[in-house]
Amino acid sequence: MSQDLVTFLRARLDEEADLARRCEGDGCGEWTSHGHTVDFCQGELSGFHPTIALHVALHDPARVLREVEAKRRVLSRHVLSPATGDPELPWDNRDDCQYDGETWPCDDLLDLASPYADHPEYPRRP
Repeated sequence: MSQDLVTFLRARLDEEADLARRCEGDGCGEWTSHGHTVDFCQGELSGFHPTIALHVALHDPARVLREVEAKRRVLSRHVLSPATGDPELPWDNRDDCQYDGETWPCDDLLDLASPYADHPEYPRRP
């Protein structure tokens, strides 16, 4: 699961960023909701339940792109620091996360992947 998880996460983040960029349109600003309507800058869609309209507006492309970049930074911090070949081998010859020293993939990477658990390409533990 280890490196497969990183590859999987990168692919999902790439997909989300690509979709957000395609929805961004002319970059007019933040999506907003007004009751049953979502304002997408280029136009409005109405007929939503107000809670759904707010949920849609919260997925503004600019916000999604910021979230993807934040997740990429977390992913880049939590890289494999292999114990194999380390002269001290303080970890019983196991691979650790370079950031927090936990068994790799660490809980932070597993947490980043958890929203995608229903994705057909989600790597399963052996």
